[in-house]
Amino acid sequence: MASIMEGPLSKWTNVMKGWQYRWFVLDYNAGLLSYYTSKDKMMRGSRRGCVRLRGAVIGIDDEDDSTFTITVDQKTFHFQARDADEREKWIQALEGTILRHTLTPREAETGLVPSVQDFDKKLAEADAYLQILIDQLKNMVESIKHCIVLLQIAKVKTQNGFKLHFTSLELIPSYPPSLVRLLLLHYMSQVCKSDQRPSTLPVGPVVTVMGTLQTPTPNSTGSGPSGPSSGVASPAHISIPSHSVPDFSYSSSEDEFYDADEFYHSSASPKHCIDPSGPQVASPHANEDAVLKRPDTTESINSSMSNGTTEAETFDCQDDRDDDGEGESVEEHKSVIMHLLSQVRLGMDLTKVVLPTFILERRSLLEMYADFFAHPDLFVSIAEQPEPKDRMVQVVKWYLSAFHAGRKGSVAKKPYNPILGEVFYCHWDLPETVSEGPVPWSSLNSVCFVAEQVSHHPPISAFYAECLNKKIQFNAHIWTKSKFLGMSIGVHNIGQGCVSCLEHDEHYILTFPNGYGRSILTVPWVELGGECNISCSKSGYSANIVFHTKPFYGGKKHRVTAEIFPPNDKKSFCSIEGEWNGVMYAKWASGENTTFIDTKRMGIIKKKVRKLEDQLEYESRRLWRDVTVNLKLRDIDQATEAKHRLEEKQRAEARERKENEQQWETRLFHEDGECWVYDEPLLKRIASQRQ
Repeated sequence: MASIMEGPLSKWTNVMKGWQYRWFVLDYNAGLLSYYTSKDKMMRGSRRGCVRLRGAVIGIDDEDDSTFTITVDQKTFHFQARDADEREKWIQALEGTILRHTLTPREAETGLVPSVQDFDKKLAEADAYLQILIDQLKNMVESIKHCIVLLQIAKVKTQNGFKLHFTSLELIPSYPPSLVRLLLLHYMSQVCKSDQRPSTLPVGPVVTVMGTLQTPTPNSTGSGPSGPSSGVASPAHISIPSHSVPDFSYSSSEDEFYDADEFYHSSASPKHCIDPSGPQVASPHANEDAVLKRPDTTESINSSMSNGTTEAETFDCQDDRDDDGEGESVEEHKSVIMHLLSQVRLGMDLTKVVLPTFILERRSLLEMYADFFAHPDLFVSIAEQPEPKDRMVQVVKWYLSAFHAGRKGSVAKKPYNPILGEVFYCHWDLPETVSEGPVPWSSLNSVCFVAEQVSHHPPISAFYAECLNKKIQFNAHIWTKSKFLGMSIGVHNIGQGCVSCLEHDEHYILTFPNGYGRSILTVPWVELGGECNISCSKSGYSANIVFHTKPFYGGKKHRVTAEIFPPNDKKSFCSIEGEWNGVMYAKWASGENTTFIDTKRMGIIKKKVRKLEDQLEYESRRLWRDVTVNLKLRDIDQATEAKHRLEEKQRAEARERKENEQQWETRLFHEDGECWVYDEPLLKRIASQRQ
């Protein structure tokens, strides 16, 4: 790579509220991206601004192939190339520069990127050194205690007319332990009263260096002069005044657009104050109380999943996300995330990348899909509509209400990746049980749901729901394909669903939007994006739905628009606009404007799940219980260990199947062409009864 790369790019500016032409110069050696208002200004050295690339993160927009961002110094700069090829050229050059200046000099020379194993090795070394330091500090404290006792004994003996010369700490054992303890307590009480060190003890800090106690010299704390800043190299054919690399990225008029609201600034931690009354003695039961507050695995699971309903002895209505603790930012784990980012590249498929445990939501992806039916009344009302037009409108209403329940908190979390063969059962309402169907313990009027992880590579989930009394069912499969986008993670939901109204012989085919996790270095949040379709081949009605991602140069979050079309007509009879997690408004062909859905006022009906002790070993909540419990207790290490055990068990089973040349057999679904279909759907059961 050449040491200098230059060329035109457009840069978003707040002053003009739009794109402005700029001439950019990338200095590979200095790690600096400078920009000028024109090429002539560059030749005269009139720099408009610059972006430091050390520690920077590049981001791309999955829906725009010409724009990209650079996030550094808590600012996000937005750039636009002429086309996708030019953007790729700049991104490759920028990534190489960032990698060179972010790695240590030795790593940059060798070109080796540290792996997770290297990180674990360094962590183990640091832990060993920490233990050595702790042991030496303990020895130092014991030595100081011995010195204090010796001084007090000498003082007592001197006052009584005796003169003793202590030359070694080994004389201490000759005094009764009770006397030593008494003198030590007496000394500590004197210190507490006087609130000052005894003049016989050294005041300066004591440093432990590999077993030797040393007092630092005045020069040991001084800092050496900082090295000279490297200048920006210039192309051979142009004379440009050299610029030093600034401490922060800047613009001469501060006209750059940056996402200030994306960064979370935590308040400074309170200073540790020393009580003038002296050191406080901890209660001997303090630690005991802390331990008693930590419930065991069984108690914490049962207590978190009982909600006092009439079926409390049999079913759980509690959501594992109901308690606090889901809303914290990831600032405390930022170093781990930065290490993870150094291992991935823009556009990289994250399917096989192991993500840190602390970003996990306390439930499986299979359980998250059940949130599509958080308003089961809207789902069953589809079958109650008398006309095809009304049924299509009701399908759209249920579909648009199906996404807000899945995002309970403001901070984005990632659900567990389901294990191959994992299943999840739940239902809504329970007046009268029925012996058949996917959830035998549900009722005739219940909406029951079942999901299964039918494939691991690629990760495909299949799920099915039905209401027996209303003769309506839903079958779907989703293949999640994740992609790294710099400051975001995109998840493409590939697949489709089908709502079947059996009494009308209508089947509504629908697709799903993509999901995006934004601001992954600060306070992550989720948005949906992409165009989706709903169509019914029998009635001819259709709908186009667009989930709009937030533009970086303005606009609102979570916008959605939809158009519902009659058969063989390109003019819609209903236009919908609003926020998919808020209020959506409908404008009808008659000119009437109505509130289509208000998710803020709609009550979410909680799903009912069997108690853990009644679940099968491969059901989601039972399978992930150890991970869930430890995440609740904020014990990330134990949660990671529990997650690792599950993953290792899955790998071992896969190896065993491969050695025995066995194929995985799904439990509840089977593959039909490109779709996954429930084995015993309501349609099939009704048909068999009629025969």
